[in-house]
Amino acid sequence: MKTIKKIVITGGPCSGKSTMLNLIENTFKEKGYKVLIVSETATELIRGGISPLGGKENMFIFQDYLLNLQLKKEEVYEKAAAEMDADKIIILYDRGLLDNKAYVSKDEFEVILDRFGTTENELIDRYDLVLHLVTTANGAEEHYTLANNAARSESLDDARKLDELTMNAWVGHPRLRIFDNSTDFEGKVERVLKEIYNDLDEHMPTGTIRKYLVNVENIDIDS
Repeated sequence: MKTIKKIVITGGPCSGKSTMLNLIENTFKEKGYKVLIVSETATELIRGGISPLGGKENMFIFQDYLLNLQLKKEEVYEKAAAEMDADKIIILYDRGLLDNKAYVSKDEFEVILDRFGTTENELIDRYDLVLHLVTTANGAEEHYTLANNAARSESLDDARKLDELTMNAWVGHPRLRIFDNSTDFEGKVERVLKEIYNDLDEHMPTGTIRKYLVNVENIDIDS
């Protein structure tokens, strides 16, 4: 019997989303899953020259464009998943449709939803699991950087505010899970993977990662 799990990876700026997506993909491919990744739509638009900058009205128009493109992308990926010759499929969404709610007012978001003939509850029901990664600007400030994403420019305070707005946008989802920075990133990864294994009703393999610091100056390499 074919199973398709739809999982959103979201969070504030510099929360580890890109690295997490790659790790999830590799982990579950090894477990025999076909893994599809729906890339972040906002970054695609910004890198393509469609920017939300220039005032509140521009942000509203940008979110309208974003929702339009995101809906079409998700439709394509879900259709492809349904037609694939694979029994176990995971669709990973680099941000989901409700992320857009963090960037406009409640009334503006309702107007955008009306344009597409949908509701907030319908958007919530599209996804099986939502994993929110808390920005490193909250609890791991020494690791906060925007060097890996040219489409981002948030300060520490801006990142914290945006993280909270994004998290609140998903509060109505029954399977929203939040991953803070109370551990190092390896611990964050382990907690995320455990949540996905639980959702898939699979046992997470146990193991220990050992690291060694080796002084090679006085070592006989040949031996």
